[in-house]
Amino acid sequence: MRVLLVEPYHGGSHGAWADGYAAASRHEVTSITHAARFWKWRMHGAHLTLARQAAEVFGDGPPDVVIASSMMDVAGFAGAARLVLGDAPLVVYFHENQFSYPLSERDRPDLTYPMINWSSAATADVVVFNSEFHRRDFLDGARRFLRQFPDHRHGPMVADVEARSVVLPVGVDLARLGGDHAPTGDPPLVLWNQRWEHDKDPDLFVRAVSSLRDEGLRFRLAVAGERFVSIPTAFEELPGTFGDDLVWFGHAPEDVYVELLRRADIVVSTARHEFFGVAVVEAIAAGAFPILPDRLVYPERIPADLAEVCLYDDETGLVERLRAAVADPGLRSRARSLPAAMRRFDWSAVAPRYDDLLERIRRDPPANADRRSPGP
Repeated sequence: MRVLLVEPYHGGSHGAWADGYAAASRHEVTSITHAARFWKWRMHGAHLTLARQAAEVFGDGPPDVVIASSMMDVAGFAGAARLVLGDAPLVVYFHENQFSYPLSERDRPDLTYPMINWSSAATADVVVFNSEFHRRDFLDGARRFLRQFPDHRHGPMVADVEARSVVLPVGVDLARLGGDHAPTGDPPLVLWNQRWEHDKDPDLFVRAVSSLRDEGLRFRLAVAGERFVSIPTAFEELPGTFGDDLVWFGHAPEDVYVELLRRADIVVSTARHEFFGVAVVEAIAAGAFPILPDRLVYPERIPADLAEVCLYDDETGLVERLRAAVADPGLRSRARSLPAAMRRFDWSAVAPRYDDLLERIRRDPPANADRRSPGP
């Protein structure tokens, strides 16, 4: 089966998703992409340039099915590429959505991007979310968002989107992590491997680790993750506070990053916005004990018997759980079953689920598969 995969923001987790599925699928997957920059322009304009790319690639006939990332106007793409796509069912994959994204101090609310998200979902034949939390968040956010308009508010369409929505995780290349966990002993290594962005709340992380440092608790620290133009202000104090115990500070090359994952004893997330959490899944799969917010997607990752020691509600809870995990190797050993549980997210397990879904859609299209607009 010929699959057209469209990724307008080919980098980071988006690029890994596109490349990982193309490599692991049993189908013939052809990707068309744009570079991972200027995300707002991708949302506005990528559908037109990607439609032209689709016409160049599929000049000999349409694909059997299309799966497109939500980082563009998928409704616009469906219209611009209509002569190329033929009757190919259109699947949209939501890595994230703009209904609940926490704005930084520099941002102002803008209805444009949630509306693009909404029209993309309303146009697609099947809507795929990367977690159940994300699916619920999107549908609730769409209902709230659409209530503010003067008439023809699309309200009943949300139920239609819900009916044709499914959950498929992001595939992760966990095989590259190698074999057993390889911690380097005392003091334990605490890893923060999130993007250096405000929605990951680096300020909270710095307050927590600095508090424990002030108590005299000894641990080493690695601060990795994707770094952008500026360093979060809170991070600037870490080199002076931790000295030689700060074993890594900055974006890590792949070989260094994998080694940090394998050596880490504890991984911490302070995210205020997370729909899947590739970095946390990688760290847990490599053997790190997780300290995570008791919200967002994270309760889906932690079994009930570990929730009390791994999940926190507020800053006090974060400090308490991190203190306990740093001080007690026995506590960390309670999570020895988690790495194997994360293997369900490896592409070897996930790609067949994508393949089966796309085959099923092509074989038995949704009843409204000929719809290419939200309707009146």
